[in-house]
Amino acid sequence: MSSSSAKNSLSFLSQDMSVPESVSKWQSFKDSFKPAIEDKVTYEDLDLVEKANINTSNSKLSKGLKQRHLQMIAVGGSIGTGLFVGTGSALGAGGPAGIVIAWAVTATFVYTTMQGLGELSTAYPVSGGFNVYATRFIEPSIGFAVGWNYFMQFLVLLPLELVAASISIKYWNQSLNPVIFVAIFWCFIFVVTMTGVKWFGEAEFIFCLIKVVAVTGFIILGIVLICGGGPNHQFVGGMYWRNPGPFANGFKGVASVFIMAAFSFGGTELVSLSAAEADDPGRAVPKAIKAVFFRIAIFYFGTIVLIATLVPSNDPRLLSANSADASASPFVLAIVNGGVKVLPSIFNAVILISVLSVGNISVYACSRSLNSLAEQGMAPKWTGYIDRKGRPLFALVFANLFGLISFVVASDAQAEAFAWLLAISGLSSIFTWMSINIAHLRFRSAMKAQNRSLDELAFVASTGRIGSWYSFILCFLVIVATFWLAISPIGEKATASNFFQQVLGLPVIVATYIFYKVWKRDLRLIIPATEVDLETGRLVPDPDMMAEKNDPRPLWRRILGVVY
Repeated sequence: MSSSSAKNSLSFLSQDMSVPESVSKWQSFKDSFKPAIEDKVTYEDLDLVEKANINTSNSKLSKGLKQRHLQMIAVGGSIGTGLFVGTGSALGAGGPAGIVIAWAVTATFVYTTMQGLGELSTAYPVSGGFNVYATRFIEPSIGFAVGWNYFMQFLVLLPLELVAASISIKYWNQSLNPVIFVAIFWCFIFVVTMTGVKWFGEAEFIFCLIKVVAVTGFIILGIVLICGGGPNHQFVGGMYWRNPGPFANGFKGVASVFIMAAFSFGGTELVSLSAAEADDPGRAVPKAIKAVFFRIAIFYFGTIVLIATLVPSNDPRLLSANSADASASPFVLAIVNGGVKVLPSIFNAVILISVLSVGNISVYACSRSLNSLAEQGMAPKWTGYIDRKGRPLFALVFANLFGLISFVVASDAQAEAFAWLLAISGLSSIFTWMSINIAHLRFRSAMKAQNRSLDELAFVASTGRIGSWYSFILCFLVIVATFWLAISPIGEKATASNFFQQVLGLPVIVATYIFYKVWKRDLRLIIPATEVDLETGRLVPDPDMMAEKNDPRPLWRRILGVVY
């Protein structure tokens, strides 16, 4: 289907779904919860993969995300506690050189993964994104395992982030009961996520803009502090690289930082998940994918170098505070050490906003993953209920209600409870990236086997097949490092509880893979390249899209085009 005909179809559908002026706003509100108008599709003689391809390509999700929404989500969507707070423990474990090396290498394989994902998402902007690509280009059991683990990962994140947000309030007032703020933040996220994808996009646009401005301001401030321009006029230079030294805990420390770095980039793949709800995915997705490079180069790597220079790796505050506490943030410590009085409190507010942003995104990712699984026949059909506003209603309600577990903050068992909840899908992001890389390789193999040219695509991964192989191998090495450190942790004795909390994600994903094989009695290991469906749901680029792909402008002008 061409983009023009697709827009005409959407226009026709919106006319059918409109309500007469005589209908009251209350009645219109009630009618919005009715099921979306279903297309009559005949499934005779179709196998599971063919049905999944058709359903996810014709999803009734709302097309409410603009280009600016996707670009801002790509730039700042995964900037959260992983960067603002988690880098503190990473600095303590690996030292300044260790953290810079680990983040630099991790950034390269995240970037190559996103290049392959951008190629798939631009060609097939379908509901569910990457887990559908696993079903479509590899085989359904992989899609089932990846989809359910990704769903569980973000299902757990909402209550975790709500608790983190309530704890961050203690930076200003230790006497307030955190349960009060859990309730306030839960109500806020519930309202934002239930009003529709347009308001989700607007909220994330504002959240991400605040984070981007804050990180940009920190980069400028950090350079000034390093040069001795702070209130205490101390020239930092490379002082902390010499003492306590560039590395901490040797090679094992660097390996542990690789694991933390990989988790800090979790959520980068959300661009693919939101492609199905973009009003113009052919243009919005490539621009968002290209923006990933600038986020990695500036907002991640730039800040990592600065905090590694401004904060000593042996500072006890990096390890002693709670992971949700702003006092453990190396950003805050750098500002405090520089003698700046007001900014630490402001940056704590940014951390609070980041936590709420991750909570908001977690409901979105969780609900869209469950909806996609239902459309593929991998979850009960009623869990994929979409109303006339294009909302996956049941999935949204379920994800939000699960967030009420956050009231465990009033219990003494909160830390242990969340540790085990996170362990269930602890390696989910790594497995998701691995599946993306394999799906991209299988897609390229199918294109070659079926004599199709890459010239048909509106966006082609600049790193090609080599980039996907590189990313897959690095992801595998991160899993190996996780097992090694679970068996032999740094500075403490190995325990069975700690081991399983670190590696439980692997047996869970293997169990879901085997479960699907037994359930569907599908013993094939891979879909042959000649049988891969390259047509259903494919976005046929118009001449303007192809012109943008073959942009003759100089590199610096194309960069400005992506940023602005």
